Amino acid sequence: MIRTLVVDDQSLVRAGVRVVLESAPDIEVVGEAVDGFDAVRAVERLRPHVVVSDARMPRVDGIEATRRIVAGSPGTQVLILTRRDDEETIYAALAAGAIGFLVRDGDPRVIADAVRRAARGEPVLGGPVLARVVQRARRAFEAERTGNRPGPEPAGLTPRERDVLALVGAGLSNQEIAARLHLGVTTVKTHIVALLDKLGVRNRVQAGIYAHRLGLVDDAFHPVPPISTGPTR
Repeated sequence: MIRTLVVDDQSLVRAGVRVVLESAPDIEVVGEAVDGFDAVRAVERLRPHVVVSDARMPRVDGIEATRRIVAGSPGTQVLILTRRDDEETIYAALAAGAIGFLVRDGDPRVIADAVRRAARGEPVLGGPVLARVVQRARRAFEAERTGNRPGPEPAGLTPRERDVLALVGAGLSNQEIAARLHLGVTTVKTHIVALLDKLGVRNRVQAGIYAHRLGLVDDAFHPVPPISTGPTR
């Protein structure tokens, strides 16, 4: 069962999300919180796999709560509820360590699937929005570069880890990366865990942005240069 915490300062929103999630046979809502402050305390007590949280709440908002949750409970993923085109909130949430976002007025049927994906560590972020976020991140990173050269690559990346990072940046799933590189899915997961540690990032969304920062992926989300498919590990 996927243990889930619902966070929102509006009781009707919490109730609606809870009803949708509890209709799924593999999801259990283990608690609710009325703001970010209570959410952090609830996560410490309940240790949910996924937190579904509003972005704007009194006392402690969802962005700051995300930052505190991922720092104190690395095994918990956070999904942020936001408005459809709220790019500022989306960018801030990802920077804080959220795995993705859900649109408040979107189709409620997608919530359960989003929770499942988050529990698996998969980003919950639509392609067009991801493209905007990456473009913004690249503009910010450009200020750190000399001329147009990519930023420095972290020491210790193996050639295969570099390939995996590029494909993460291109938006491929673990299964797609495994097929592209002729690896097992478990091996791909192992590489991604190592990458997150070496890059010092929270999740594969942040790793994907890092791949763009390093120039491993172009603006069309294609690896640069094209990835080899040999047996190199």
